[in-house]
Amino acid sequence: MIQIMGAGALGSLLGALIQLSGYDVVFVARGKQLEALKKGLVVSGLIKAELKVKAVEKPCNAELTLFTVKAYETEEAGKVLSKVDPGIVLTVQNGIGVENILRKYVKKSLRGVTSYGANLLDFGHVVYAGEGSIYLPNTELGREAFRILKDSKLNMELVNDIEFRIWAKAVVNSVINPLTAICRVRNGRIVENEHIWSLALQIAKEGEELMRKIGYEIDAVSEVRRVTLLTAKNRSSMLQDLEKGERTEIDYINRVIIEKCKELGLNCSANEFVYKIVKGIENELSLCSDNLGNTDSGA
Repeated sequence: MIQIMGAGALGSLLGALIQLSGYDVVFVARGKQLEALKKGLVVSGLIKAELKVKAVEKPCNAELTLFTVKAYETEEAGKVLSKVDPGIVLTVQNGIGVENILRKYVKKSLRGVTSYGANLLDFGHVVYAGEGSIYLPNTELGREAFRILKDSKLNMELVNDIEFRIWAKAVVNSVINPLTAICRVRNGRIVENEHIWSLALQIAKEGEELMRKIGYEIDAVSEVRRVTLLTAKNRSSMLQDLEKGERTEIDYINRVIIEKCKELGLNCSANEFVYKIVKGIENELSLCSDNLGNTDSGA
């Protein structure tokens, strides 16, 4: 049994691809997404499929659990997982440091990196927006996870540089996610719009300098351009979050980069700029939600 812990956009897509390969899959979700999944899962985009899936509110025992909850939900989800035997818990979340939180609650935690693109068009309907890969550390646990999923429709690769890939993805996300969220545009507009691209260059160069300082070489500008063009039609997860009035994962991406830059005496002004704007938007959305909740409907 393969378990998807956090059946949002990415979790639903990965779970669908695994189930289409013949695996038994259980999707752990909540709220309206759970209600929709109980009726079925629709996949559109690069493939089209309608699946009957097993959707539950609480996790169960599994051979492997794909951990795809939002970064800020890691602590809560980890506690819930600790009450069952989730097998190998493979996190492919955004951000830096989530694996350290997860490790407190599960015995077999594994940090991977993915480049799959998924958008939640509606509850129970995921758009397969971009084919990618899942990179696993070439360790005993990584090889075991690879063995379990080797017959799935997922592109997987064992690598010896998982830490580099974690930081590299975070640096790319630190550019694409906040800029698309603030400007309310798809990924491709970052390169196509010269004004957005000028700020993207600044953020990317800050990330590149940070990675060099901690021992990793990367051409961050070229990598941001490559990923942006490859996922040009995709809507970033941060953009989707703000459009739904939800909290973003910026604290686990840009804030971590800002803190590390300050620790090492590096400039991070562009990261700070977009971080403050996104946090400001989050705050306003929260206030709006509170005000709506406290408004009397009677005359």
